[in-house]
Amino acid sequence: MTAVDLSQPPLVEFRGVSKVYGSGEAEVLALDRVDLAITRGSFVAIMGPSGSGKSTAMNIMGCLDVPTAGDYLFQGVPTRGLDRDGRTLLRRHMIGFVFQGFNLLSRTTAVENVELPLVYRGMKEEERRRRALIALDQVGLADRANHTPAMMSGGQQQRVAIARAIVTDPAVLLADEPTGNLDTKISREIMGIVTRLNRERGQTVVMVTHEDDIARYARRVIRFLDGRIESDREQEATGVL
Repeated sequence: MTAVDLSQPPLVEFRGVSKVYGSGEAEVLALDRVDLAITRGSFVAIMGPSGSGKSTAMNIMGCLDVPTAGDYLFQGVPTRGLDRDGRTLLRRHMIGFVFQGFNLLSRTTAVENVELPLVYRGMKEEERRRRALIALDQVGLADRANHTPAMMSGGQQQRVAIARAIVTDPAVLLADEPTGNLDTKISREIMGIVTRLNRERGQTVVMVTHEDDIARYARRVIRFLDGRIESDREQEATGVL
């Protein structure tokens, strides 16, 4: 298990974060004064029913949305003063995303898909190819580097998506229902990869899931209800590897 450095500020922190959508009779309070801190090296599962606030919390962590009130701090630094370009840079350099729908470019090979975040950074072709191949090897797909998504199974496509998320060596990996489109066997394989990234590389992982068996891979489970944290507990990770 990765040691947690308690001398460092939380990697991700909410201080009284609220989020309101709409106005008047259409107003929806998605988050209600949420306090939350996640340390570097953690593996956290966020759960809750539809409309509980878990996806809104994830979007704010990923700088895809901003709080209506309260503060979101990343590595101890408030993000309130960041404009859209600033939030884009933070996402590009510090955050990796894995989505339920893979979000791969259909006519592009696996290695080219993985290279994409490095293209946005302006990295030279030779170096980004080298890093992309290393990332594919880390998810067990070095031999599929030149395959397009149509030539791969759903599980393989999600592995490519994970490689793309980690190729920039992000501070945190945000996974939104990463096994939602996969069967039980493939889900276990994907979660095995995510677990190894956390344990062996110290990769911080925050994962939204509605599945209890998937949440068992995490060492901390936070449950949202009606925009607030209903429970927050540590656990022994018991997911099947």
